[in-house]
Parts: sequence; structure tokens; C-alpha cells
Amino acid sequence: MTTILLISQFVLTGILTIAVLLQKSSSIGLGAYSGSNESLFGAKGPAGFMAKFTFIVAIIFIVNTLTLGYFYNQSKKVSIAEDIKIEKSVVPSGTPAQAPATTAPEAPSAPTTK
Repeated sequence: MTTILLISQFVLTGILTIAVLLQKSSSIGLGAYSGSNESLFGAKGPAGFMAKFTFIVAIIFIVNTLTLGYFYNQSKKVSIAEDIKIEKSVVPSGTPAQAPATTAPEAPSAPTTK
């Protein structure tokens, strides 16, 4: 089931990308809301169909994403964070922590000027 949803997710991604790219840009600013009739098909033109199509595909994409996440979560019951092992080092109180046995070599000193 997850495989079908994953494949459909990729297909929906391609369809949604193409639908968004095919839409007419609305770079006329607020003039789009003033009721201008510049196009052959009226104020909105054929953009109404593409906007509705994009909206429907986007809703299907979101539902598919949520369903895919739900089924993936049901199949994998253990979180990755639960698998992390943390090592705790216990230092007895009252005794200072010991320095490591090996020390790094000192950096060379800056040249002196006369």
C-alpha cells in the first residue's frame, strides 16, 4: 500500500508542478481585482479552470501525503530517537575529573621581533 502511495506522490508532484507552471502570471497587481475585461474569455479567462484544477490536485496531494505518513508510521512502530544509546560517565563527587593521559603538542609560538 505504501508503494502505491509513494508512486502516486511522485506523479502528483509532477502534475502539480506542471499545473502551476501553466497558469498565467498575475503580475498586474491589484488590477486583477478591479474587474478588467482585457481577455477574450472575460475577466478571469481560462485561468479559472487551471486554478480549480491546481486546487483539486493540491488537496489530493496533501491527503496523499498525510495518508502516506500514517501508513509509514503504522508499519514502523519504533522511532529512530529510541534507538540512540547514550553513554553516561559517572564521576564520583569530591574527586576532580582526571585529565586525559596524552596531551596534545603545544602550538608553535609567534616569532619575536627585535
